[in-house]
Amino acid sequence: MTDNIFERVKRVNEYGKEYWSARDLFRLLGYTEYGKFLPAIERAKEACKNSGQPVADHFAEVSEMIKIATGTEKEALRPVENYNLSRYACYLIAQNGDPKKEEIALAQTYFAIQTRKQEVHELQIEDGKRVYLRGEMKEHNKNLAKAAKEVGVINYANFQDFGYMGLYGGLRHKDIHASKRLKKNQAILDHMGSEELAANLFRATQTEAKLRRENIIGQDKASQAHHDVGKKVRQTIKELGGTMPEHLPAHESVKESKKRLRKLAKKSLPEGI
Repeated sequence: MTDNIFERVKRVNEYGKEYWSARDLFRLLGYTEYGKFLPAIERAKEACKNSGQPVADHFAEVSEMIKIATGTEKEALRPVENYNLSRYACYLIAQNGDPKKEEIALAQTYFAIQTRKQEVHELQIEDGKRVYLRGEMKEHNKNLAKAAKEVGVINYANFQDFGYMGLYGGLRHKDIHASKRLKKNQAILDHMGSEELAANLFRATQTEAKLRRENIIGQDKASQAHHDVGKKVRQTIKELGGTMPEHLPAHESVKESKKRLRKLAKKSLPEGI
């Protein structure tokens, strides 16, 4: 569908992110005036909000300068309001447009297919990151356990709790498990998304380094060091405007991510291999 009319009016910003201009789109959807197109945008924004998606991420309000006739040889510019729309926003607009318009029906089909393709692609990326980070977490937890033992940690579970409490605002392992509504046999690390896994990986690697670098000795001092690192990671997340880890959703098991990646790898193999 690279020659599709909606693909041809797609724009790409300086960060390589695709978007559509509402003022390019409204005529393609069968509207004669931009003002008559705005109610469809408003309905789409409401649908976006109801789906739990940040509206501003998909419907970016912008002001553009356009040329206007002045009756003289000189051209004049005036500002007009516009929206830069994500692919998902275009899909929602098509779903909330005038169903009597043939152009709307075409847009519904196009953006539904393309949105689904994008969702699948993003899932593949997230699967890859989760599997990689979970593997790294497993290895670095071993390294952390070894370093903790070397400095005199006897109660490793308690030592781990201090790290979690620093990162999760006072929550222990059992509290996190309960807040994520996981079953008794489900490991919290197996049900973390890539963002949460990355935060925990940083906590583990930096705590191990701190224990070795500062020659910390004893259960209490080691546990405090773990808590301090976790708290520092949490502070960094806050400063960057990120979501606190205890508020990130639980995911399906990372085993499901591995299964999907294996299936994808099989499909990519040439026949006969």
